[in-house]
Amino acid sequence: MMLYRCWLLIAIVLVGCATPPALPTARLSVADAMRAPDRSGFLRADGPRAFSFPADHGPHPGYAVEWWYVTANLATAEGRRFGVQFTLFHIALAPDATPRASEWGSHAVMMGHFAVADVAASRFHAFERFSRVGAGLAGATASPSLRIWLEDWSLAALDARALPMRIDAAQDGVAVNLQLDAGDPPILQGVDGLSQKSAEPGNASYYYSLMRLPTSGTIRVDGVSYAVSGDAWLDREWSTSALGADQVGWDWFALQLDDGSELMFYQLRRRDGTADPASKGVLVAGDGARTDLRAADVVLATTRTWRSPRTAADYPAGWRLAAPAAAVALEITPLLADQELPTTVVYWEGAVRVQGTIAGRVVRGHGYVELTGYADDAAASLGR
Repeated sequence: MMLYRCWLLIAIVLVGCATPPALPTARLSVADAMRAPDRSGFLRADGPRAFSFPADHGPHPGYAVEWWYVTANLATAEGRRFGVQFTLFHIALAPDATPRASEWGSHAVMMGHFAVADVAASRFHAFERFSRVGAGLAGATASPSLRIWLEDWSLAALDARALPMRIDAAQDGVAVNLQLDAGDPPILQGVDGLSQKSAEPGNASYYYSLMRLPTSGTIRVDGVSYAVSGDAWLDREWSTSALGADQVGWDWFALQLDDGSELMFYQLRRRDGTADPASKGVLVAGDGARTDLRAADVVLATTRTWRSPRTAADYPAGWRLAAPAAAVALEITPLLADQELPTTVVYWEGAVRVQGTIAGRVVRGHGYVELTGYADDAAASLGR
């Protein structure tokens, strides 16, 4: 598949050279990354496993792809709002992680995405990096404490408990230095943490979420530093292959509401535009009570769209999310229309506000939405 092969090319270039090379520029499909052409020798998410924390906050060697995915809605004391995304991906070249003779040699690369939405300024800043896992440039370790890094971008625990942890990232005058404190316990997604993405055996990930982490620190944009606080959300997944041949992308929602509840739902899209039956999610009440959401339980409707001036992709830009059996009815609106990441893999990931009702009670809140595959559709229609 295209993305896996391009990642493979990038990895070969990075691993095989004695000095760091320039990276190729290409537009890649996120869906193809989740469909392995041949990943024999890698472990697969093909059955239940026992999760153990804090150990599972660390890396899981043997799987093809793993990520640490943080999103946060933050504000100053005066009410200036920011959205932050910080993601580190570990992409394995081969299942054998035996050290290579050269310190530049590696069996994996890291990819990082870092974005800040400055709502008051109506500006979206997005950055991408790649580096080999080797020569101290990038890596992931759980001992003596959690640390995931890509050059000077890092997600690191303050001690052996994994939480609190810090995010430190800076590029081109935009920087975040944030502390994520312990909040809600981990929520295992899917069935006991096994999140099946399509009908084929092994097309799944191990997936858990820390759905509300109190967060504080500083954000720097345009030469000004702002003290901010709010809530972060950490998603953790590792897998070798997840999507089926007929799936082209997903719409993912991570919502934090002022009644203390959180809702995660992802709708997997088929080539014909319909929702895949493997779509799913969870509603966690303020008291910790859990309601699993199947595809048939959720009605997701687009209320408006936005066309990217860069890719001509038409993205949903407003939603109604209803889960009648759980008495959920929510309206979701982006804080900025343009939160498209013009990275190697083009997708929309943005801060949103939420209002509606749960069990008849009025709720408000915030969250993040991720939209993949739309730029791929636009490129295909334009013959790119």
